[in-house]
Amino acid sequence: LNPATGAPVGHVTTAGQPDVETALRLAEPWAAAPQERATVLNRAADRMEADAGRIFALLAREAGKTLADAVAELREAVDFLRYYAAGATSLQNPARGVFACISPWNFPLAIFCGQIGAALAAGNAVLAKPAEQTPLIATLAVDHLLAAGVPPTALQLLPGDGAVGAALTCDPRIGGVAFTGSTETAQAIRRSMAGRL
Repeated sequence: LNPATGAPVGHVTTAGQPDVETALRLAEPWAAAPQERATVLNRAADRMEADAGRIFALLAREAGKTLADAVAELREAVDFLRYYAAGATSLQNPARGVFACISPWNFPLAIFCGQIGAALAAGNAVLAKPAEQTPLIATLAVDHLLAAGVPPTALQLLPGDGAVGAALTCDPRIGGVAFTGSTETAQAIRRSMAGRL
């Protein structure tokens, strides 16, 4: 729903436990060479810049962003993708495996792309759980990343509420978590991961 008017912006099918299980089963780290990963992330940034009008409109309708905020949001998202692409070729450590990326509603494109871009640049698979208030802009971002060449086994979108995030963070197949949100939720994530990471 549009936070300013309450009017519907779009429809989303939220992920349930069977979807989380399927995503975890199918997730595969992105085995492409670092230079190829960098090229794909830069291509995704180019695609997002070319789609600025649609992104601005959706950020306004779904997240209540002003035009200035939407411009800044897209710039930061693109900067994140390019920044992590630039660093991909100098990474020394192997990928951790599968990352859960859980992003907030207040920067639904920038932080979403930053978390995903970092994990993908390092060769990880990503299970992305956007804030339940902003799944549509996350869907558009994932569409651009997949169209740019990220394999669908390396990037899957799991929209939903906190139950989706909890199912991801407590699963032993998750090799790391990128989370931006409340301290309370961060502490719950830390507790669920403490015994295995």
